[in-house]
Amino acid sequence: MTIIQTLILAIVQGITELFPISSAGHSVLTPYVLGWKLDPVFLKEKFLPFVVMMHLGTSIALFIFFWKDWKEIIKSIFDSKDSKKLLFLIIVGTIPAAIIGFIFEKKLTALFGSALVASIFLIVNGVILFVGESTASKGKKDIEDLSYSQAAIIGLFQSLALIPGFSRSGASMTAGFGMGLKHEESARFSMLLATPIIGGAAILEVPKLFKSANRPLLHTSIIGGIAAGICALISVTILMRWFNKKEVNAMRPFSFYCWIVGGLILISHFI
Repeated sequence: MTIIQTLILAIVQGITELFPISSAGHSVLTPYVLGWKLDPVFLKEKFLPFVVMMHLGTSIALFIFFWKDWKEIIKSIFDSKDSKKLLFLIIVGTIPAAIIGFIFEKKLTALFGSALVASIFLIVNGVILFVGESTASKGKKDIEDLSYSQAAIIGLFQSLALIPGFSRSGASMTAGFGMGLKHEESARFSMLLATPIIGGAAILEVPKLFKSANRPLLHTSIIGGIAAGICALISVTILMRWFNKKEVNAMRPFSFYCWIVGGLILISHFI
């Protein structure tokens, strides 16, 4: 990966990680659309840790944006009088994706080289967003009104993002709507869930970049992580304002986007 390619991919990743349009899918589709001739060995063995480094930059940006929430969560750990429910909800919501990712890591990694797979699941992602929007107007709950079983269901939907084309934020927000969360609260819980799950993926994948054979890639990926983090900070600001103002049809534009982009890539694959 050249520096220019890395920066392009970082900008795309930083935006699409938070908008419900699948950052993993776009990480696969971007090289395909731009005609990058990437080494098949790189795509199979090194692309995932490379992309996870960019996700790590995104995770840090989310931690900064939601610092007030995380400060209260950290404070609750050391203060017996503070409610720890938000902390436990995040832990429960993180467990499904952590387990599924650990068990199926090798099989899921193989999907990251296929633009065809990414385009198909991007279309399916659009369907999930469109259908899920129909339940959003009924949401009245704040995050701490969730039960732990509801948090687990949201976490299970989040695990769909392990497949390129499915959006982590889109799946978890849609599940949040189904559990009765308000638009903004569903988006907030989705973003809070992102930090530990991306951090966990980084612990598993980023060390691979420290191998002597991957040192040049490590330097490039760090630059990509910083760029992705900056873009993510801008994106989450826009997205939270969007969900704060749009109580109806907030997900529809994203579902249309997924159908159009996924459909065009799918058609081009067979032409």
